Parts: sequence; structure tokens; C-alpha cells
Amino acid sequence: VQLQASGGGLVQAGGSLRLSCVASGYTFRMGWFRQPPGKEREFVAIVWSGSVTSVADSVRGRFTISKEKDTVFLQMNSLKPEDTAIYYCAASAGAGSLADPKTYDSWGQGTLVTVSS
Repeated sequence: VQLQASGGGLVQAGGSLRLSCVASGYTFRMGWFRQPPGKEREFVAIVWSGSVTSVADSVRGRFTISKEKDTVFLQMNSLKPEDTAIYYCAASAGAGSLADPKTYDSWGQGTLVTVSS
């Protein structure tokens, strides 16, 4: 499955952005990781089995994940400078550990989100 992500950009702290990711085929779960500068890739949010979601503690209440057909969206509100990262769309055909990048089969190209203070 190929993933095509879009929607990153530069925004001021407190602003909003919406990321989108389109899958070329079937996915059981689909979501987002991010990699801040100089840090490891980390889990952000995931949707599986159509509508079940999980969101990282660091973004809960500010980020919302949703899915329509083959597209997953990440609505990011109240953005903070620490949200600055490359955001990667990820997907897999089966279940697995939500926060472990190794359990995902497909990855998008990454989209940069920069939040200025």
C-alpha cells in the first residue's frame, strides 16, 4: 500500500493545521507518527477497524484523528512549538502494538510541521 501525505506547513503557536493521508489500498489501521528534530520517531494517533481511535497523551485534547474511506485526517489545534516535527503517515494490514513503528507495513513520505513561538 502506498501512502500520500499532505497538509504540513508553518503556523504560529495556537494555530491549527490539518494533515491528510490517502492510502492506495486496504488498511486495517492508519495513523500518524512524528519525528521532532534530533529525536526518535514517536506515536501521535491511530484509527483502526474503521473508527476506533487512540491518541498520544502529549496531544490528547488538541489533536483529533478521523478517517473517511481511504483517507485519514489529523486535525491539529492549539499547536505548540514542541509539536514541530516531520509527521509521517503509517498503515498496516493487520493489528499490532499501536506505538511501535516496527509493526506498521507502509509509510508515507513525511510532511513538515513547523510551529513558531
